[in-house]
Amino acid sequence: MEVDVTIFEMGPRDGLQNESNFIKTLDKIKLVNLLSTSGIRKIETASFVSSKWVPQMADGEKVMAGIQRQSGVSFTALTPNKQGLERAIKAKADEIAVFGSASEGFSKANINKSVSESLQIFRPIVKAAPMPVRGYISCITDCPYDGPTNPADVIKVGEELLDMGCYEISLGDTLGSATPETTQKLMSALSSAFKTKDLALHFHDTKGRAIENINMSLDFGISTFDSSIAGLGGCPYAPGAKGNVSTESVIEFLESKGLRTGVDMEKIKEAAEFARSLRQ
Repeated sequence: MEVDVTIFEMGPRDGLQNESNFIKTLDKIKLVNLLSTSGIRKIETASFVSSKWVPQMADGEKVMAGIQRQSGVSFTALTPNKQGLERAIKAKADEIAVFGSASEGFSKANINKSVSESLQIFRPIVKAAPMPVRGYISCITDCPYDGPTNPADVIKVGEELLDMGCYEISLGDTLGSATPETTQKLMSALSSAFKTKDLALHFHDTKGRAIENINMSLDFGISTFDSSIAGLGGCPYAPGAKGNVSTESVIEFLESKGLRTGVDMEKIKEAAEFARSLRQ
């Protein structure tokens, strides 16, 4: 089915990573399987980071081995370093992602590296990866440590990620503090530096404005949006950040504008109901 907008599902990784109670591996697999039959084509399924720092993601290999792979669906993984890449290759991840920041304060809090140092780590990972690599940029409008983010800093990191070989840059509103005005300012700056096909937007809904920001992004030709089933997730290194924007609300909004997502809403609602049960 032809689609106008791509939904990149973050729930199984970004959504579940902050849950204090360990989610059973079989439940993670069930959630991925429910999502993969809904028509969603991109699902971030695992994170190959140190279990010391993100214990919720310690079973990434088991999750990747247990899911029912669907034709046309990419099952992706987050990989912060070469060890993570090696694990992702063995787990047969369809694509991987590296995650950087536009702000120094968040980069140091998140991975204990400066922005420049983080990019030096990513370059050999992207070069060595046998699968497509996506790049994330956190704190695109605001940082919990440094305050407002200069769009020039977002452009600089984005250009480096594309130069090293990332096929797409996901721009993360990590705090959920973006407004249509700050989103418009950022996208106006980025539209002169990047092709819209190279960009995706990842909004948190901390202040309930994610859908407004998505609407503004559509005006700039953005056609890929990250979301999390049932609005699961936040960020352990961004105080005050609550959840990602929910996949079901994003799909309902996009479809209401006449845009095709290719997603079966009834199956998404089933997945959302199950996702909510994991938090109880």
